[in-house]
Amino acid sequence: MDTISSNFTHHFLIAMPHMADPHFARALTYIAEHNDQGALGLIVNRPIDMTLGTLFERVELKLDVAGFDAQPVYFGGPVQTDRGFVLHRPTGDWHSTLKVNDEVGLTSSRDILQAIGNKGEPREVLVSLGFAAWTAGQLEQELVDNAWLTVPADMSIVFDLPPEERMTAALNKLGIDLTQLSVVAGHA
Repeated sequence: MDTISSNFTHHFLIAMPHMADPHFARALTYIAEHNDQGALGLIVNRPIDMTLGTLFERVELKLDVAGFDAQPVYFGGPVQTDRGFVLHRPTGDWHSTLKVNDEVGLTSSRDILQAIGNKGEPREVLVSLGFAAWTAGQLEQELVDNAWLTVPADMSIVFDLPPEERMTAALNKLGIDLTQLSVVAGHA
């Protein structure tokens, strides 16, 4: 069996056109952690029918800072869809943060929402319900099976572009046009 032994932390996974799993079809997923135990990430191009304003009301927090109310909440993946996760930069100092690198964090504690609502910090955030996870070796096998393309992450794609443009921008980093991708996988 072929194996892939790279670390894909701080990379995008781009779902190939033949992706059968409806959770990941046409998904751009940011990998926040990848190690020998598995991988964890968030789908960053699938907004749901909820805004941050609505989410803050539901969790009974004030959102006093302008500019956040209409931001969409995202479907981050099929795991723990009842829990919120905040992808953000800068990393900051929160109760439960996975520090991806020196500039990006993934936080699941309520204190980051309170800071967003009270101070508007961190300014660059993507709030999701749920996350994506792979067991040890699962992501590597999916890569061998041509389920995903990978490219180093560019956080301006996540924080500066509308969700419908993020997949194309990630593909452009590879020099690929979405229309060039075949639904038929090949092996050399």
